[in-house]
Amino acid sequence: MKLEDKLKAMVEASGVSGFESSISDTIKSFFKDLSDETQVDPLGNLIFLKKGNADQPIKIMFAAHMDEIGLMVKDIDEFGFISFTNIGGVDTRTLPAQEVYIHGKKDVYGIIGAKPPHLQDAEDRKKTPKIEDMRIDVGMSKEDVENRISIGDSITIKRNLIPLQTNYFSSKALDDRAGILAMLHCFEILNNLSHKSDVYGVCTVQEEVGTKGAMVSTFEISPDIGIAVDVGFGSTPGLSKDDTISLGKGPGITLGANIHPKIHKRLLEISKEHNIPYQIELSPGNSGTDAQSMQITQAGVATGVISIPLRYMHTSVETINMDDIKNTGKLMAYFISSLDHEDLEEFLCF
Repeated sequence: MKLEDKLKAMVEASGVSGFESSISDTIKSFFKDLSDETQVDPLGNLIFLKKGNADQPIKIMFAAHMDEIGLMVKDIDEFGFISFTNIGGVDTRTLPAQEVYIHGKKDVYGIIGAKPPHLQDAEDRKKTPKIEDMRIDVGMSKEDVENRISIGDSITIKRNLIPLQTNYFSSKALDDRAGILAMLHCFEILNNLSHKSDVYGVCTVQEEVGTKGAMVSTFEISPDIGIAVDVGFGSTPGLSKDDTISLGKGPGITLGANIHPKIHKRLLEISKEHNIPYQIELSPGNSGTDAQSMQITQAGVATGVISIPLRYMHTSVETINMDDIKNTGKLMAYFISSLDHEDLEEFLCF
């Protein structure tokens, strides 16, 4: 099964923050033959262990979140129209005229309607519709809706993985199932590399609502090194080059307060040694990734962040380049292999 097919299966599944169980089995099936142990913790994080060949191995944890932003049923009015709220940082400007699935007793297809421009006044046309003013139309009466849908059901945008030109792909939920695919590719490469470190690949839950999955999984694993594999802001017209990384030019290696300088330096060295294209991504404060929770768990963890360039973040047409995902997995694998003979204390000292 090609990486593109695995990505398609992951992004087209639903898994809004707090409702990740619906995608869990799909991800487990992909890691099944690549990991030595699989664990599901009480919060729902998937933890895949690939053992190293040392008596006292270094523990390296990679975290990529499997949850996606989405919506939740808030109310059903007398005509069967459904009001909703957001889960995570949904860009409400993109919601009108979207197709959605409401995950009730069975998935129910619907659309987010919009007031016709003919009936909007001049002031309405200047404003972005508020989420509380939008409704989902499923074409059923209130009674029929209530037989299938309940308050609190999750909602996802209906979107398939769309292949664009020159190895580009677009879909919802590439943030951060692209990171999970990179981690999967890393595990594939490790089958042919010697490594003494124990590698924990964690598909975290509830990153979009406060990196909660990373908090508990890092506490459980207590890794020596933790690296978040997430997406970074892809360059588009109108965005500053200082705030973005370019698609097709390799992963961003993040530098900032959330990052251990020795890990950043080693990732750069590995990229150069193995001719892996890379970019520098600056993150002066919290990275906004699972690394911000990993770093301060227990007595503290040395953390890094690798970012896959992504355009149109938190919309239903997020866009990536598959080469960036593959190069991210390659960078992860060779980083792991490079620590085979490392003195951890010396490596991480400031």
